[in-house]
Amino acid sequence: MSVVVRDGIKDRAGLERKLAIDTYNVDPTRAHIRIIDPDVCLQCERQQCVNCCPAACYTPQPDGRVLFSYEGCVECGTCRIVCYEFDNIEWTYPRGGFGIQYRYG
Repeated sequence: MSVVVRDGIKDRAGLERKLAIDTYNVDPTRAHIRIIDPDVCLQCERQQCVNCCPAACYTPQPDGRVLFSYEGCVECGTCRIVCYEFDNIEWTYPRGGFGIQYRYG
């Protein structure tokens, strides 16, 4: 396998390629993350969950609320860290057998 060097960093595979080979076993009966009160998002000026989620699971809505879709979540926990001001994200691990299964590295 050839190694590509970008900005001084060895990159054996791009992030998109790495995420593409991971598998997700979605639990249709239980979301492991939820926005506790969607109306609280209206008070948040930065909406860092939208900008910081590496899987783009958070989508800003025209009315100022944020829509969350847990199906592509990579379980990094970034959202619960960046929502420190309002503490409006409830994050738990998926039930056993569900969630992301990393296949690279």
